[in-house]
Amino acid sequence: MSLTRLLVTNLRNLTSVDLQPSADVNLIFGKNGSGKTSILESIHVLSLGRSFRSHKIKALINEHQPEMTVFGRIKEGADDIPVGVSRSRTDGSSFKVRGQAVGSLAELAGVLPLQVINADAFLLLEGSPKVRRQFLDWLVFHVEPGFFATWKVAQRCLKQRNTILRRGRIEGSELKVWDRELILATDRMTQMRVNAFSVFSDVFRQLVDEFVIADGLTLGLYRGWEKNKNYTEVLADTLERDVRLGFTGAGVHRCDIRIRIKGHAAAEVLSRGQQKLLVCAMKITQGVVFAQLTGRRCVYLVDDLPAELDTEHRQLLVDWLDRLATQVFITGVEKQALVQPWQGKPGREIKLFHVEHGEILK
Repeated sequence: MSLTRLLVTNLRNLTSVDLQPSADVNLIFGKNGSGKTSILESIHVLSLGRSFRSHKIKALINEHQPEMTVFGRIKEGADDIPVGVSRSRTDGSSFKVRGQAVGSLAELAGVLPLQVINADAFLLLEGSPKVRRQFLDWLVFHVEPGFFATWKVAQRCLKQRNTILRRGRIEGSELKVWDRELILATDRMTQMRVNAFSVFSDVFRQLVDEFVIADGLTLGLYRGWEKNKNYTEVLADTLERDVRLGFTGAGVHRCDIRIRIKGHAAAEVLSRGQQKLLVCAMKITQGVVFAQLTGRRCVYLVDDLPAELDTEHRQLLVDWLDRLATQVFITGVEKQALVQPWQGKPGREIKLFHVEHGEILK
């Protein structure tokens, strides 16, 4: 899978950009504020309808324009897939695949799977459980066709259940209706997550030794409640507390990946450099597992690689990206710092793009 054409209009300072990327390696360099990261943002918009920097759509649109558009062509096997996204300050949004409007952003996301490595990736360690839950669910979404529908059912049930709990006057039969559906969705979701996490953990253990992060590193999956109970028991045992608090305290919405060093939270033990390596190892693992389970390749966006890693570990990350044989887009200020790790890798087409003031220089 690769992005073969990218046309961007009025996204931040990119007033009109037409890019024909390499299917292999794309190195984007230029001064800070030149528009390098905005190119990566535009690819993310094409995949998910939004930026990886902010969920605020108006911030993406050039301040002097009413809307922005991103168009791309995605090649997968013999298939050439046109994808277009348009977002307006006032008139809403348009998402199209093969010229047809898509019903949801989930449908859009399935066309161009992405992994992003940037400064915000540290939230995998330092952020809330929601960040790690979304990280896991990215993989589950792409390898389990029924996951998104099941997730929506669980969210609807939780919303309805919480509404009843907040009323304080509980009708037993009314609550049981939503509990029954929530239990079924929870069991399905949890099994999907457990299956994907099991494969992820196996691959991660192989990678982590090469990244040499720290002794005693473990990953564990917290389902959202005590592992020695089924969810039916959990809802019964916590009903009194849930009524008192007005919301459902245990469930799939509390799922988390526990990342520990000898029993301690990794973010509290590891140095900043070690954290960088751990995050990179987790992101690479996602790509490896995704390829194993689907036979497809995800695209990697790496923002400001030289600033995130020293020379040795920058080379290690590049070596792994090379082994994945996937399309990558990497930004940086200095051209040579981007090019050097890719030297001596035959068979990989490397394209360089110099960005200044929102334009690609010829």
